[in-house]
Amino acid sequence: MTLTVPASALDYFGVDTLVDDDTRELQAAVRGFVDRRIRPEIAGWYEAGRLPVRELARELGELGVLGMHLEGYGCAGTSAVAYGLACFELEAGDSGLRSLVSVQGSLAMYAIWRFGSEEQKREWLPRMAAGEAIGCFGLTEPDFGSDPAGMLTRARRDGGDWVLNGTKMWITNGSVADVAVVWARTDEGIRGFVVPAGTPGFTAPEITRKLSLRASVTSELVLDDVRLPADAMLPGAAGLSGPLTCLNEARFGIVFGALGAAHDCLQTTVAYARSRQIFDKPLAAYQATQLKLADMALELGKGMLLAMQIGALKDAGTLDHRQISLGKLNSVREAIAIARECRSILGAAGITLDYPVLRHANNLESVLTYEGTSEVHQLIIGQTLTGHAAFR
Repeated sequence: MTLTVPASALDYFGVDTLVDDDTRELQAAVRGFVDRRIRPEIAGWYEAGRLPVRELARELGELGVLGMHLEGYGCAGTSAVAYGLACFELEAGDSGLRSLVSVQGSLAMYAIWRFGSEEQKREWLPRMAAGEAIGCFGLTEPDFGSDPAGMLTRARRDGGDWVLNGTKMWITNGSVADVAVVWARTDEGIRGFVVPAGTPGFTAPEITRKLSLRASVTSELVLDDVRLPADAMLPGAAGLSGPLTCLNEARFGIVFGALGAAHDCLQTTVAYARSRQIFDKPLAAYQATQLKLADMALELGKGMLLAMQIGALKDAGTLDHRQISLGKLNSVREAIAIARECRSILGAAGITLDYPVLRHANNLESVLTYEGTSEVHQLIIGQTLTGHAAFR
């Protein structure tokens, strides 16, 4: 490797050498989509607090990234690493875009793919893979986020039907979804249900006035005597392990995705520092700037190498869910730190939507919280190290 100015800070870590040509081509295709379709529009979408989800879902379906790591039913069946690198490129565009893809593929589609009946899979997965149907995942409740076992949503049997009552909160894609995978407490434990939009008693009011993930649809799900047939239940999921397994799939995408946001911040900041003149020389020529950039590049590279190792373990079938906690904790924590440091180098320009860094920083505040807060992942790691659970 020659020590010239790299196209990316990750070039120094040789990350590109860890994947095959097919994976590189797929990553390049996703990057090209983001450059062509997302970057020219994302600042306006973010400022307006909107995202054209249905339009983008069809385009993402054509690109082949919706449920791309699943097998069959119109899904591409790619490696975990390929899916992770796609998430990296999508979140380099915006966390809202990667959230759309993650919720569709790793939560809603994965729940049906892993736990659904053959009829449920055939009905929903091909359309969802194509972006013709949009899904959401209803687990979190207003008072139960980190402790989903306390959920209040209930499903009771009524003859041959199920009747659901409850409220879910902070649901990505909720108000535009064609189908919701909803988790509820039953007399037999926690079970999952496939709830088509338009079912009487099911509503999904959108949550507005957000300061983070503005280019993303976030909603409540309200279930008021929602009556479903017996075959709406996911037959393969019993207990809390069902939704937690789905969350691990989504967390895996975040391990890569958050680093994509950090990479976009760093690339933007290096370019800005090289062109910004201050006291008759480029900002990049000052020692203080170079020290900051070097530290950020190091943390980004270390995070990416950890992500690639986690991906390799997942592809080998040996990944432990606690290792995903390592990756999620590290990637999001370091990504936020990088975004904030980049903002400082850009000075006043860093607070505008002319540059992506503060948009990424604001989005990452949500990514820090969802799919398990940093504190939850710290406690998972702590329990692994000590053998003692300290969640209460």
